[in-house]
Amino acid sequence: MSMIESIRKQVAPIHPEGRNFIILFGIAAVILHYIWSPLGWIGAIATLWCAYFFRDPARVTPVQDGLVVAPADGYVCSIGQFAPPPELGLGPEPMQRVCIFMSVFDVHVNRAPVTGRVTRIAYKPGVFVNADLDKASEDNERNGMLLDAPQGTFAVVQIAGLIARRILSFVHEGQNLGVGDRFGLIRFGSRVDVYMPPGARLMVGLGSRATAGETVLADYGPAAQERPYKVA
Repeated sequence: MSMIESIRKQVAPIHPEGRNFIILFGIAAVILHYIWSPLGWIGAIATLWCAYFFRDPARVTPVQDGLVVAPADGYVCSIGQFAPPPELGLGPEPMQRVCIFMSVFDVHVNRAPVTGRVTRIAYKPGVFVNADLDKASEDNERNGMLLDAPQGTFAVVQIAGLIARRILSFVHEGQNLGVGDRFGLIRFGSRVDVYMPPGARLMVGLGSRATAGETVLADYGPAAQERPYKVA
């Protein structure tokens, strides 16, 4: 194995959505270097951070029936019973919700928490308060997706944060998703909420660290089962 191949295996690939940003950051770093050398170093560090932000590593996803995996990297900032966003048409009854906050240092590629069919995508404009706050679920710009799964209907809501200004969705209504499949990305700090149908046995607590496509948030199956995995 060559040194280049070895490095490629160790470094996470960059998501295509980030390539133009990295180029712009790099150009800015060169310009700043010609203006004043120390500014160029700051620009170089910012360019490296931008590449780090848009990394898209492979994940090992448990694919056992009944498991709900994390849709985002970050920490669990809220757990409880909450009414889902009205634009998704699920009614006013509270559902079990788990919220994951992504800092600017987390991977921001989002993955499907369950295998299912996308039955609705609903975008709602809003403000950009800190995504770590509870009111962000109601007030911030968001993009919601319904997934019809064997366990029932799940809602996955991408929420913009204080810095985030763009929510990207890679899927369309009627599309089938496998658990752990990439479905979207949010630029520069944000949050993802998962609303679950009744019967979920939660496997995380407040403050837990979550890894998209790997961490099990909830289980609808028997208490003890072996978990098969896929790498994607």
